[in-house]
Amino acid sequence: MKEKLLNVKTLIIENRKVMENYFFMTILQILSSLFYFLIYPFLIRTLGAESYGLYIFATSVVTYFITFIGNGFDFPGVKAIATNGNDLEKKSHVLSCIFTAKMYLQFVSTIVFTLIILTIPALRENYVIYVICFLQTLSGIFFPQWYFQGVQRMKIVTYIQLLFKILSLPFIFIMIHSPKDLWIFALITTLVSLLGAITAALIVRFNEGIKLNWVSFKEVKIWYKEAFPFFLSSSLGIVKEQSITIIIGSFFGMRDVAIYDLANKIILIPRTLLVNVNLALFPKIVANVKPQQIKKIIRYEALVGLSVIALIAIFGRWIVLIMGGETMLDSYPVSVILSVVVLVWLVVGAFISFVFIPQNKYKYVTNNQIIALSSFALYSLIGFLITKSIYVLVLSIALSGLTEIAYCWYLTKREKLL
Repeated sequence: MKEKLLNVKTLIIENRKVMENYFFMTILQILSSLFYFLIYPFLIRTLGAESYGLYIFATSVVTYFITFIGNGFDFPGVKAIATNGNDLEKKSHVLSCIFTAKMYLQFVSTIVFTLIILTIPALRENYVIYVICFLQTLSGIFFPQWYFQGVQRMKIVTYIQLLFKILSLPFIFIMIHSPKDLWIFALITTLVSLLGAITAALIVRFNEGIKLNWVSFKEVKIWYKEAFPFFLSSSLGIVKEQSITIIIGSFFGMRDVAIYDLANKIILIPRTLLVNVNLALFPKIVANVKPQQIKKIIRYEALVGLSVIALIAIFGRWIVLIMGGETMLDSYPVSVILSVVVLVWLVVGAFISFVFIPQNKYKYVTNNQIIALSSFALYSLIGFLITKSIYVLVLSIALSGLTEIAYCWYLTKREKLL
């Protein structure tokens, strides 16, 4: 018994950094989720479903640009920082390369965004909301969350984001009175994002001792090439996920966007609690890959994902009533279907992080997202031939996710990766 306790103590000590990183990554996401849960009932009743749906639609449009500017740098960035943890010069070079690369993409994005706003009447009509939300793209450049993950100090990110979210609460409750105040809400959320990014940038410069320099395009090209598979993977996933909101807003209405958004928020906390497991384990597992250990991780994560689906089915209806009232009850069945996403994120995330990436099978990461997007499009097309409903899109997300799991398992078996 004493020996077992010593083994447990040793295990905790050896993995202290991993556990701390996971804790703060999870706390960050939980607090963010709780923040939106706290203000959601107020917003949906004050702004109204139509107006709030417009904000969600605008952020979905901007998410495409955020993904483009991010360009999949997170994974190679974390890996480079984690493997050069004590080399200040190399860490500065990594940050400088990624900063320069993102600035080029920001310039391109600004031009494209301006053209889109000017040429599409529906967007031009509410251009103030879209422009304010677009400013959030700058946060991804100046807030290198991936750096703090690489050095396993995610508590800094947690403290920064928590501070500015708390500071924003009185402004939200005092300044927002009607649907006409939507632009104020958009401005507050954007300022929270930008102030957090500036604070993080100052910490990286003065506390971490990192110096940013403008890097030649020749060096930046190397990072574009290395990050490209991850960009394809993340961008295809974002296209699949955000296109739901875009399609619903374009063809069904902003109220349906709000219904879909509430369903997403219901699964946000369990998803948040669990999806960071793979990110937190990644620096530790990638350094010492053990097939049997990875198999156990995948099995456990599958069981946890199935448990979440059952819990959402049992308690989801009551959560909808508390959050949005009877007028938003359509969100309950949507949330049950979407809960499959938690299972998919866990299992597919484990395959990508612990099977494909450690063995440099980056093409499988990209192929998986191509399968996900194409299967989603196929399922949606078949569904819309039968009926016109937002449930077609939601079911297509769930089915394409299960297709991802099947594809990852098939590749692993065929290539004998485990």
